[in-house]
Amino acid sequence: MEQGHSESQEQIRCAIAALADLTIDELKERWRSIYNCAPPGRSSKKLLVSAIAYRMQERVLGGLKPSVRTMLERVSENPTAGLVPPLRSVSKASTGTVLIRDWRGQSHQVTVLERGVAYRQKNYRSLSQVARVITGTRWSGPRFFGLRGRSKEESGGTL
Repeated sequence: MEQGHSESQEQIRCAIAALADLTIDELKERWRSIYNCAPPGRSSKKLLVSAIAYRMQERVLGGLKPSVRTMLERVSENPTAGLVPPLRSVSKASTGTVLIRDWRGQSHQVTVLERGVAYRQKNYRSLSQVARVITGTRWSGPRFFGLRGRSKEESGGTL
């Protein structure tokens, strides 16, 4: 059972990567087939790729939790209601999560494994190891990949 899930994740990862090679017209056609409607006018390639990739992942991995969907619907009906709870930082990603970081014009994808992470078909013990491979310097891996925000001290706040 786990093997099938792993295979579907690999298939979706390859399908998403292939989106970058499509023309804007091909992406618009893919949008029409996946959303059953025309894409928004003047859609950028980046928007089309992101939205199509999201829908592809949603079909394989599942969508938003009902509680999140309900909250978004409430906020969309009355955006000034202040119903959005404060964001909390995510410090840990679950197995199978794909983290994407653009660094110096290049996109880097890391898949969270049960033990460690996979980057460019190689396994690493930590995100920090991958961040060092990408940047050539020591980084906090969770911070580099956006799982932790900057501390108050770093952002100019007081402790």
